[in-house]
Amino acid sequence: MALLKDNNYRERRVTNSTINEQAGAPRTAKTPVEPLVKVIAVIATLGGLLFGYDTGVIAGALLFMKTDLHLTPLTTGLVTSSLILGSAFGAMTAGRFADRLGRKKVILVLAIIFMFGSLGCAMAPNAHMMIFFRFILGLGVGGAAAIVPVYIAEIVPSNRRWQFVTLQELMIVSGQLVAYTSNAAINEVWGGETTWRWMLGIACVPALIMWVGMLFLPDTPRWYVMHGRFREARDVLERTRNSRYVERELADIRKAVAPKDERHSRRNKTISTWMKRLVALGIGIAMIQQLSGINTIMFYAPTMLQSTGMGTNAALIATICNGVVSVLMTFVGIMMLSRFGRRPLLMVGQMGCTAMLIIIGCLCYFLPESVDGAPNLVRSWMILGGMLLFLCFQQGALSPVTWLLLSELFPMRIRGRATGISVFMMQMTNFTITLSFPLLLDAVGLSMSFFIFAAVGIAGAIFVVLCAPETRGKSLEQLEKQFKKQFDDTPNTPVV
Repeated sequence: MALLKDNNYRERRVTNSTINEQAGAPRTAKTPVEPLVKVIAVIATLGGLLFGYDTGVIAGALLFMKTDLHLTPLTTGLVTSSLILGSAFGAMTAGRFADRLGRKKVILVLAIIFMFGSLGCAMAPNAHMMIFFRFILGLGVGGAAAIVPVYIAEIVPSNRRWQFVTLQELMIVSGQLVAYTSNAAINEVWGGETTWRWMLGIACVPALIMWVGMLFLPDTPRWYVMHGRFREARDVLERTRNSRYVERELADIRKAVAPKDERHSRRNKTISTWMKRLVALGIGIAMIQQLSGINTIMFYAPTMLQSTGMGTNAALIATICNGVVSVLMTFVGIMMLSRFGRRPLLMVGQMGCTAMLIIIGCLCYFLPESVDGAPNLVRSWMILGGMLLFLCFQQGALSPVTWLLLSELFPMRIRGRATGISVFMMQMTNFTITLSFPLLLDAVGLSMSFFIFAAVGIAGAIFVVLCAPETRGKSLEQLEKQFKKQFDDTPNTPVV
């Protein structure tokens, strides 16, 4: 009798768990993840590591490159921002090809671009060739930013999606930390005007590892279903899921993709109004991350600290603190995501970043630049402290949520293209800010530059409060139904 009661209890427990899962409720217990999922996540997010390294390494390399390549304020901005411009077009192109050819094939091509671009930058004989190869390298950076989160989001179990997609952000900030640390170490060991060539060239090593690793990994089950390859989709699900969920998830994916009739088939060749609104929302979320001014700190931190009176070595070593704080706060952000969800963290991150920009601007404006004829190092270290607090909000909340939302917002049929468009706009915003910041710094000074970013941040905070969605605890298919119901109130329009 006791055994019968126990069996009944377990049966009700399983049934209730299944009902909650189908309804999209967050699960209290974590489902064990197959080892292949972890391998996939680590290899794919090497693209994030390269993203971080290639964007962060320029901060230290510029200090030596200026003399060796005879850079002016304009060419300094072009060398730094050409990678961002390339990444914008890389995101757009990779997103379109990922829907057609597959996520895996595109990531393989991106790894080759990373290798070629890194070697080209390391051997560039002048500023013009450096700008060209930084643009080529940017194609890989942007493609990885757009496709790697989509690849991971589509291949991991939905209840662990937040954890593995945000690993991309962790790898980005880890890449930046590696760049800052290696910059200081290479300068300490070798030094000299050509030090920057070693700084830029070693990025080809993780690119080679990513290319080799991706050769042995599958594409995503959702892409396989989109192209009618159901056997391969089932095989990937069986290798990355608990076996009892495979058939139900495969059925949900097929239902989301397969046309029910001829009219529905024609509709698949158009982009609906609700999809366009989601793309507009994704663009807004992506741009906000860059309008905070994050990459002015990540790219130009040594330059800014030098302008406050720090020496070259001190500025390089101090910049490592930026990388350390970014990595630690990304861990914190990942843990908070599981507890608080996307929308609250996005609001806290945006408002916190804006407040810190105002504080940094005040420090630059009110504290004297020198004391008794010597640089005011107290001012320098307080500005560095303000930067670190800014990074706490940016990397602990704003950035992880941004990448996670971009992997979740869009319906399966346009996910690659829509993510590419959003990252394109993100990187075009980044490009504009990165190119103009040296000129802005020269024209209005450090304090007014931060006040300008703070004013933009206030507008961004209003957007987040009014528009940011919550996607926690739902599968990608459930989110697609939710957003369609929320935004679909007008007829379909042709694809542009």
